[in-house]
Amino acid sequence: MPATFVGYIDESGDEGFAFGQGSSEWFILSAAITRRASDLETVRLVDTVRCRLNRPPKKPLHFRDLRHEQRLVLVDEIAKADLRAVSVLIHKPSLREAEMFAERYRLYFYAVRYLLERVSWYCRDHRTSSDEGDGTINLVFSNRTGMSYQELREYLDLLREQSRLADVRIHWGVIRAGQVTALTPGRRMGLQIADAVAGSFFRAVERNPYGFTEDRYARILKPVVYRYRGKSEGYGLKMWPREAYDVLKEERFAWLRQEYQ
Repeated sequence: MPATFVGYIDESGDEGFAFGQGSSEWFILSAAITRRASDLETVRLVDTVRCRLNRPPKKPLHFRDLRHEQRLVLVDEIAKADLRAVSVLIHKPSLREAEMFAERYRLYFYAVRYLLERVSWYCRDHRTSSDEGDGTINLVFSNRTGMSYQELREYLDLLREQSRLADVRIHWGVIRAGQVTALTPGRRMGLQIADAVAGSFFRAVERNPYGFTEDRYARILKPVVYRYRGKSEGYGLKMWPREAYDVLKEERFAWLRQEYQ
């Protein structure tokens, strides 16, 4: 039986720790979740935005390459769409044992774990009797140069084996390692949506070269961020590690307290 949901996953920022020498302070991993039955209709919002921006048909929209006013058009369309967004925001300078994450893809895999926990909760709790499929989700990752997605599938299998011993809270009735694929954003429009979500939250927390952050995109996306009982913190938005909350007390993060508590 086919899956019920589709999840598109992309990132913003980098995994490096050379702060002040090119590495970002924040690493963001985001998912855009749709229902498979209406997926094509939903992701066609990218075509709508391309038309509004007079972009060539089928030319991928990369959030980082758009001007501010163009980004507003894109996130506004996403905020009106039939989808849900989940993001993991990692403040790398707050990691106590940063050397642990020097290992290849270690930080990325940690982010994947936290993201899929929340993706699985959403799918588990929002499957309806009228939905097609078996309740699982097809996971479509934006292709990372040099990364073998067999490694990611093996990591998911390992998490499943360790679930009883470690604090892994993925609902495995939804997530299956065999339903993981990796494509370029040009191949699936949904990845361009995930890129915009990740880019929006990255710019809301990461200072630009002039010392400013831009939270307007993140505010606009509020209607589609996953909430549980009215709460998005810990659900649609996961901050990590715990020490990052000391940084989030700064005034520049007032948008987070106002919109996403």
